[in-house]
Amino acid sequence: MSAAQSIHAAGDEAVAIAHPNVALSKYWGKREGEGNVPAVPSLSVTLAGLTTRTRVRWDAALAEHRFALDGTPRTRAEAPRVFALLDEVRAGAHADVDSHNDFPTASGLASSASGFAALAVAAAGGAGAWDLARLADVARRGSASAARSLFGGFVEMDGTSVRPVAAVDHMPLAVLVCVTTQAPKAVGSTDGMRRTLAKSPYAAAWLDAAPRLHAELRAALLARDFPRVGELAEASALAMHASAIAAGVVYWNGATIDALAAVHALRAKGTAAYATIDAGPHVKVLVQPADVPAVRAAMGGVPGVLRILEAGPGEGAHLEVAS
Repeated sequence: MSAAQSIHAAGDEAVAIAHPNVALSKYWGKREGEGNVPAVPSLSVTLAGLTTRTRVRWDAALAEHRFALDGTPRTRAEAPRVFALLDEVRAGAHADVDSHNDFPTASGLASSASGFAALAVAAAGGAGAWDLARLADVARRGSASAARSLFGGFVEMDGTSVRPVAAVDHMPLAVLVCVTTQAPKAVGSTDGMRRTLAKSPYAAAWLDAAPRLHAELRAALLARDFPRVGELAEASALAMHASAIAAGVVYWNGATIDALAAVHALRAKGTAAYATIDAGPHVKVLVQPADVPAVRAAMGGVPGVLRILEAGPGEGAHLEVAS
């Protein structure tokens, strides 16, 4: 079942699959007030090749929710947003949740996006009929970018509105994820955004520039102009990180800088390769499928790049169908 449909009752247990997404035009910062609403619009691509699988079982015998991430139990104090989502989905009931990522968790690879998308779909799948708007609202409260992972292909989020912009096969694209650490990041995205808007001298410039970059990138994507999409995606990422760095929020490591230099060197030699970086040290390289072998070889030689994950446009979150 696609998340583009309603999630219907599936008994008291359901398993959902979701994928992270990488924002081509970034959002960084939240609107004031409740709801976890992004301050600026963003456009992302949902990534096949990286997966979260989450099982939710509602159990009347439980006195509290149980949640394990990659085999490690987490308490309500350690994972308050997970427990809050479960409370909202089925008030007065408790769930046993087991979630696994096949890629590094909490290190800037959007594991919260795929994690909360999978959690929302699995929890709702075992809790009654839900329409997509309500599902997106619940997922966004856990992680704003999770609402984008409910959809496949290219997805736009503007305030509380989330909608697909283009299908999975709209534009040939490969994303090479250059992993530069297995460790979790020291500053979470939510805290990093708060600190940036409160302390960065460039916060206002970012909030002004981001919507314009988004509009230009959206137009380039619809025109299937890959070089322009790549240029704007890199510009959006660098502007976001510039505003954060000016507030002392630095997600990069040495390998991040070396990987960026390698991407620029590839482009100087005529290969259409572009970098984007989320709130973490990993560099995602946007390339056309025909250039994957050459770009992968070049990025694999960058000191500090531990491994390269290959991804491409993928489907949205969905319930796993029992075989």
